[in-house]
Amino acid sequence: MDQVKDTYYPISRHYKKTFGDRVFKIPVSIVDTCPNRMGLKKMETCIFCDEWGSAAYEDSFEKTLKEQIENYHDKLSKKYNATNFVIYFQAYTNSLAGIEKLKSYYELALSYPFVKGIIVGTRPDCLSPALLRLWQEYSERTYFSVELGVQSFFEEQVKFLKRGHAAGKSIEAIYQIKKACPKVEVGIHFIFGMPNETDEQIIESAKITNSLPVDNVKLHNLHVLKNTGLEVLYEKGMFEPVSLEEYSRKCALFLDHLKADIPVHRLGALAPRWDELIAPSWNRYKMKVFQEILMHLNARGVKQGRLSEELPNYALNQFPVHLHDIKPLP
Repeated sequence: MDQVKDTYYPISRHYKKTFGDRVFKIPVSIVDTCPNRMGLKKMETCIFCDEWGSAAYEDSFEKTLKEQIENYHDKLSKKYNATNFVIYFQAYTNSLAGIEKLKSYYELALSYPFVKGIIVGTRPDCLSPALLRLWQEYSERTYFSVELGVQSFFEEQVKFLKRGHAAGKSIEAIYQIKKACPKVEVGIHFIFGMPNETDEQIIESAKITNSLPVDNVKLHNLHVLKNTGLEVLYEKGMFEPVSLEEYSRKCALFLDHLKADIPVHRLGALAPRWDELIAPSWNRYKMKVFQEILMHLNARGVKQGRLSEELPNYALNQFPVHLHDIKPLP
């Protein structure tokens, strides 16, 4: 029995259906800031974000985009005999690079025959008409996906994370992208394990996701890294990460209520640098964490979509959004 197949819909299976073969991500970094770090609208740095802005490899900022693509392509090709790749513009807020620079980055990425598509990570409050037009243009040429750092649909949690925008901005951004760029896949990131988080909120998160034009999700456990606001709270005894067992239970609850046809990128986060991880200690071991979560899901009889429901009030036609409604960054 394939435990993953019988438990949830992994993004790898979606990629195989889309491209006809296995596809690997090459994470790259092109900007080193975000609206919060720039202090726009007096915003503070997100409480969980380290100095690398969620980059997969901290040394990426020292290399050109060409070097990053070719270096990671060579490594992954040798290690996994990989032949197909998507370029993942991951760290910080990529839309801050500017339209012309983004075009040059996308063109460089697509100039490699082994690149089958592009994935862009950004914030819900960093869209503009020009950016959406750019994404629409490239979605006509290649596979194109946008991952939004939603983190939570609930106002108190968004404030705790110091995201700097209202929770509803995420829902608005999802519709804005889908209205302007129907071929772009939209993925959303969630963080579980926040203070005062309830089971009802996790179930509601799945229901809202089911009712939105969301194409995939990525799950993270809230963990403490050095030089973050969360470290300060942890040292003061004001925050304690959840146990692996409790996090696994939260994943199970979410997946049970998530529609079966929504692919899941991953079930937990991994610190980009082990020497920066403060807590929890179990967050150091990627495969161990994955296996523990998977065992927990199977022990509970979890099957993605088993209890899925939608919220009719989030229907796309009831939330008309037009390009001229989107305000560009100041």
